[in-house]
Amino acid sequence: MSTRMNRWLWLVPALLSVGCGEDNAAAPAPGEAYDWRLPTGFPKPRVPADNPMTAAKVELGRRLFYDTRLSLNGTQSCGSCHEQALAFTDGRVHAEGSTGELHRRNAQGLANVAYATSLTWANPSLGTLELQALTPLFGTEPVELGFAGKQDELLARLGQDADTAARFAEAFPQEAEPVSMATITRALASFQRSLISGNAPYDKYVYGGQVDALSASAKRGLDLFMSERLECNHCHSGFNFLDATVTELTPAPSQPFHNTGLYNLDGKGSYPAEDPGVIELTGQSEDMGRFRASSLRNVALTAPYMHDGSIATLSEVLDHYAAGGKARMGLPQGGASSPLQSGFVRGFTLTAQERQDVLAFLESLTDPEFLSDPRFSNPFSTP
Repeated sequence: MSTRMNRWLWLVPALLSVGCGEDNAAAPAPGEAYDWRLPTGFPKPRVPADNPMTAAKVELGRRLFYDTRLSLNGTQSCGSCHEQALAFTDGRVHAEGSTGELHRRNAQGLANVAYATSLTWANPSLGTLELQALTPLFGTEPVELGFAGKQDELLARLGQDADTAARFAEAFPQEAEPVSMATITRALASFQRSLISGNAPYDKYVYGGQVDALSASAKRGLDLFMSERLECNHCHSGFNFLDATVTELTPAPSQPFHNTGLYNLDGKGSYPAEDPGVIELTGQSEDMGRFRASSLRNVALTAPYMHDGSIATLSEVLDHYAAGGKARMGLPQGGASSPLQSGFVRGFTLTAQERQDVLAFLESLTDPEFLSDPRFSNPFSTP
C-alpha cells in the first residue's frame, strides 16, 4: 500500500468509534426531511444510512467548508481550493496546500459530487464523502489542511466557540458529544452532497423542452458528442456526464478508471513516476495511467484539465482526443498509441465548424445559477 494512501488511516478507528457506523445512525426528526430542490430529470443521490440529510447539518457543513480554522495554520479552508465561481475548482494547474506545498494533481470540481462513486483522481478505496474528508484534513503527502496528529486541536477550536458548538448540537441532537471527527466529516459530506448543478442551457433544452435554449451550433455539438465517431459519451454519460455515477436507485455502483493515452513515456504505456495512476495503490500493471473521468458539468469553467492540469483549454482537450491520445504523451511527434489506453480513445477528425460546435455544446453545460446560489456561498464573506 502506498504511503500516500495510508498516512491518515490511523484515524479511521477513532472515527468509527464515535458513531460513524450504520448501527449508530440517528434518524432524522419528524418533518426534517431535506428538500433537495432537484433539477428536472435528476434522481435523488444515494445517502449513507448513518448520515441522513438535514438542513441544519448542511448549513453546518457549509460553514465548516469555508472556515479557515479547518487548516492548522488558519490560512485555508476547503473553499480555498474549491471556489464556487469556478464550479468549486481553483483554476490552478496544481492545488496548493495551507503550508504552500504544491500538490501533484489538479483540484477537482464538486458539482454533483453526491452522485460520484469515486472521489479522488485514482483511489478506489475512498467511496464516501465522509471518508474522503479525512484526506485533506490529515493527509501528509501532500499536506493540505495540515492536522495530521492534531485532531484534538481541531476539536478544541470548534468546540470552544459557542456559536459553532451550538450549531453542532442543533445538527446532531442525539450525539452525546456533538463536536467530534465523525460529526465534522458528516456535516462536510452533507454540504457537498447539496451541491447539485442541473440548470444549464442543456438542461433547459433536454429536460425543460425549451427548444431555443441551445444554439444551432450547440445542438450539432450535442449530436457529435453522443456519436460513435467521437465516443465521448462512453465515459461522460447520463444526466451527470460521468460514467462513475450512483443514485438511490443504482443497484450496483461501479468505479471505472481510464487511461486516456495522456502519456506513453517508454512506448509501453508508462506514466510519469510521480503520478502513475491507480497502479500506485493496486500494483496491477493494467492500472498504469488509469484515472477517474470527471463530470462535464460546468466544464468550461474548470480549466486546466486532466489529473495533472497539463491541458490548458477545452480546445486543446479536443486536440488530445482527436489525436487518439497522442497529443500529450511526451514522445517526439506524439509517438505511438499507448497499449494501455482505453479503446474509446481512437482519434477522430473535426472540421473547423465541428470543433466550434462541440465547444459550444460543452459551454452549454455551464449552470449560472449554481455559480452564484447563496445556499452554496461563503457565509463569512463581506457583502
